[in-house]
Amino acid sequence: MPGFRCVAMPTEAARRFRATGRDDRGGALHHRVADGPGFPCRHCLRLAEPGEDMLLGSWDLPRPAGVYWTPSPIFLHARDCDRFEAENAIPPTVLANGIVSVRSYDAEQMCLYDLGQVCAGAEVEGPLMRALADARTRFVNIHTARPGCWLAGVELL
Repeated sequence: MPGFRCVAMPTEAARRFRATGRDDRGGALHHRVADGPGFPCRHCLRLAEPGEDMLLGSWDLPRPAGVYWTPSPIFLHARDCDRFEAENAIPPTVLANGIVSVRSYDAEQMCLYDLGQVCAGAEVEGPLMRALADARTRFVNIHTARPGCWLAGVELL
């Protein structure tokens, strides 16, 4: 099994969102109170507890660059939270998601379609390990499969 690290939104970006109240598209962040599942923070990679204040906005994903680049809607705790830092661990936001998309990219940041897979979040380890074990893969992004929102990046160790 290849070693990996799931990568969260950088702390600098989370701080900027909280301090300015604006997202990467220039729009005002939307304030939401978590009232059930579906509020995955992209900084700590944990699900919000009911009653927690959350921010919703558009974040410019750092990669892939080029033709596969896209912004993504994201939730972020309105309060400070610790950035997810763990090796060989799939974050709660991925595991709890009903259906995710594993998207693998090569050194030129081109999507490797044959490695892409949609599965339940709780079953993501197999497709993720398959993608990471392929010599062409340089990184993986995991998205929600229905709306397509970015959940986490994945890097090889």
